[in-house]
Amino acid sequence: MGTRGPKPLPANVHMLRGNPSKKGAAALMDEFRPEVEIPDAPSWIWPEAKKEWKRLAAELERYGLVSRLDRAALVLYCQAWAKMVWAEKRLSAEMKRAEEARAKAEAAGREYEGGDGIMIRTANGNFTYSHHWVVGKQAAQQVNQYLALFGLSPSSRSRVTASDNRQGSLFDGPAGDDAWGAL
Repeated sequence: MGTRGPKPLPANVHMLRGNPSKKGAAALMDEFRPEVEIPDAPSWIWPEAKKEWKRLAAELERYGLVSRLDRAALVLYCQAWAKMVWAEKRLSAEMKRAEEARAKAEAAGREYEGGDGIMIRTANGNFTYSHHWVVGKQAAQQVNQYLALFGLSPSSRSRVTASDNRQGSLFDGPAGDDAWGAL
């Protein structure tokens, strides 16, 4: 195994040492690593959004990809997820009703003239997209955008940097061992 040399110092340590390499401010600010912490979920988000918050926040924390600063982005993602789930459930129900109506019409020897659930008949007899399909499509696009913010899509994964700034006790050693026990 080859060695790559010493690990670069975090920006705060570099600055405490007087910036010996004379790195520019931009280079030092690129190393910003907020503390890894799950932000509190707002009480007003949808129940489905709360479920997704709990599921995703734990994973984001596990990989060092969330801090309290990310609350708004996490709210936006979870609410978009909840809207997408709501719309998909409603769309599925509409499609099932349309299929049942088609089967009923065919059993009665009539031609079915309704929509398929995705396309619905308007009051004037034309067809248009179901509002559930429209909401679901928009929410899915938003979910995809927010996933990229957290590096949760395959193409965005390489563009995020995990933070190793984890909350802990000064007395915790590696793997949570009590440093005083080694004395």
